[in-house]
Amino acid sequence: MSFASPAAPPSFLRALLLALCTLLLTGLTGCASFTHREQVRINVVGLEPIPGEGMEMRFKVKLRVQNPNERAIDFDGIALDLDLNNRPFASGVSDRSGSVPRFGEALIEIPVSVSAIAVVRQALGVIEGEGKAEVPYTLRGRLAGGLIGSMRFSDSGTLKLPEPLKTPR
Repeated sequence: MSFASPAAPPSFLRALLLALCTLLLTGLTGCASFTHREQVRINVVGLEPIPGEGMEMRFKVKLRVQNPNERAIDFDGIALDLDLNNRPFASGVSDRSGSVPRFGEALIEIPVSVSAIAVVRQALGVIEGEGKAEVPYTLRGRLAGGLIGSMRFSDSGTLKLPEPLKTPR
């Protein structure tokens, strides 16, 4: 027993195939424009104490965000973690939204919390002799939202600690 199916006209199949190829190429071209962007540059430029609760310490971290791309970066929220001496130290989030202009920069402030445990851990490191004149830090975070979705960032380096005052003998 054979079933005969009505064949679609060849011109219809060609038109359908052409339409599918066009949609696929248009989609790939649109995606490609988002994948070829430079990574944003983010640097810590300030740290100010703000009121905390109980035994926690709170700071306002000021970040300079530089956008080396041809399109503005819109964001709707930011999160960050700060490690000192390769140990977790502070974390913070903000629902702030904004935009970093194309080939431009923006200053963003994020409140961060430092737990009493993190302070004790850092103090013990200094007492045990890990405390050096320079402390390595790592900053990791994420700009959220906008047309591009989330954008991760990181920065690392060393913080130079002030030298202790020497008392005259």
